[in-house]
Amino acid sequence: MAVEKCVLVGQSGGPTAAINSSLAGVIAAGIFEGARVEGMRYGIQGFLDGCHVRLDEAFMSRVDIDLLRQTPASWLGSCRYKLPDPTRDTEVFERLFERFDEVGATAVLYIGGNDSMDTIAKLAAYGSSVGSDIRFIGVPKTIDNDLVGTDHTPGYGSAARFVATTMNELAYDADVYNLKSISFVEIMGRDAGWLTASSALALATPDLVLLPEVPLDEDVLVERIAGICERKNTVMVAVSEGVRTPDGALICERASSQAGVDEFGHLAALSGASRYLAALTKQRLGCKTRAIELSTLQRCASYAASRVDLDEAYDLGHAAVEVAFAGETGKMCALERVSDSPYEVRTALVDVASVANQVRNVPSEWISADGMGVGDELMAYMRPLVGDLPAQMAPLS
Repeated sequence: MAVEKCVLVGQSGGPTAAINSSLAGVIAAGIFEGARVEGMRYGIQGFLDGCHVRLDEAFMSRVDIDLLRQTPASWLGSCRYKLPDPTRDTEVFERLFERFDEVGATAVLYIGGNDSMDTIAKLAAYGSSVGSDIRFIGVPKTIDNDLVGTDHTPGYGSAARFVATTMNELAYDADVYNLKSISFVEIMGRDAGWLTASSALALATPDLVLLPEVPLDEDVLVERIAGICERKNTVMVAVSEGVRTPDGALICERASSQAGVDEFGHLAALSGASRYLAALTKQRLGCKTRAIELSTLQRCASYAASRVDLDEAYDLGHAAVEVAFAGETGKMCALERVSDSPYEVRTALVDVASVANQVRNVPSEWISADGMGVGDELMAYMRPLVGDLPAQMAPLS
C-alpha cells in the first residue's frame, strides 16, 4: 500500500514580510501533490510540545493562499531553539522522530535563516544515521541576506525596500530646519551589511554608510562628518547595528549593558550603535544629533514589500516540496542569478550542511574605497530585488 504523502513545515527565527509567502508556496505545492500539509506551531520547539495545525484545511482556497502571501510575520509562529549535536546527544532527536511518525511526515521543511539551516542539517544527518525515509529540506529566509549558497535571501528585498523608502523620508524630515544636524539611522545586520547598504538606494542617498565589514575608526568618522557639515546643513548616516571598532568590539556595547545571548550564542538584543555615535558626534562637534532605530519595522512592514521578493519566496517554498517528493534530502533551495538586466533567477539546490552557521558578507570590492559607502556593483545587485520605491520626491533643497 502506498504511503500517504505528508509535508510538515515550520518557520523559525525572526519574521519577515515574505516568510509567509514561502509558507503559501509550500501549502499550494503540497495540495497540488495530493499531500496532507501539517504545520509546526512555534517551530521545532512548539512541535516538540505537541503543537501543530492542519494547513491544507486552514488554507483551502486560492484566495486564502493569496492572502497568506501578503501577510507579515510568521503565521505559524516561531522559535529560537538550538538542536544538539546528533552524534553526541540523541534524546531530542528520538523525541522529534517519534513526533514525525505520529503526524506521518514524509517530508520536513523548515523556513528560516542560518540557525534554521543548522536545524535541517542536523535532522538530515540524524535521519540518515537511523535509516529514516523522511526528506529534510531548508527554505531560506532572512532580512540580513547573509546565507551562503544563494544569490540572495527571501525577506531581504522587502526589508531593503522599507529601509530605502524610510531613509528618503527621514532625510526630508531632517532637512526642514536651517541648522546643522546629523542623523544616525540604525539598521539591522548583526554580521553582514547587506540591509544597511540598501539605504543607498534612497533618492536622498545617505552621506555615509557604515557596514560591519569595515572596522569603524571614530576619529575618522567625526572628521568626515565635520567636512560634510561645511558643505551642507543636514548629514544622514546609515549605520549597521553590528558595526565594530578596529579591535573587533561592537559599537553598540558602548551604549548599553550586555543583554545576554540567545540559544545560538548571538546577542539577544543588538542595538545602540546610533545612540552612541550620536552622543559622540554631539560632544565632538556641538551639532544637533539624532539617533533613529528602525527596529522591528524593517522585518514586518508588509506595505513596503517587494513584489520580486514575495514571488521568489513563494517559488522557493513550492520548489522545496517538489524536490523533497523527488527524493532530495539534506538540501536548501536557493536562488541563482542568471542576469541583472533583464533580471532573471532560477532555483537551485545546495547542501544545507555547507550553509549552516556560515555568514555571507558584502564583498570588499562592492564597498567604496573609503569604506563608508556603496559601490556601483552592489547598487546593481540590489536594485532588481527592491524594485521601484513607493514614492518619487523632488530633490532636497
